[in-house]
Amino acid sequence: MPLKIVAAIVAVGLMVAYLLPLVLKLKEVSLGVVVAIAMTMMLVDLRQSLRKDD
Repeated sequence: MPLKIVAAIVAVGLMVAYLLPLVLKLKEVSLGVVVAIAMTMMLVDLRQSLRKDD
């Protein structure tokens, strides 16, 4: 389980590091909304996968 949590933290960090410069540079509200929705969906999926027993 600790390995799954570390992998989840790395995955979230990499996704934020990839998308944040794009959102900040383009400064489009609609792009920010899409990225926020995508991050929310990713976090919900991640939470569900961490709760599931292997």
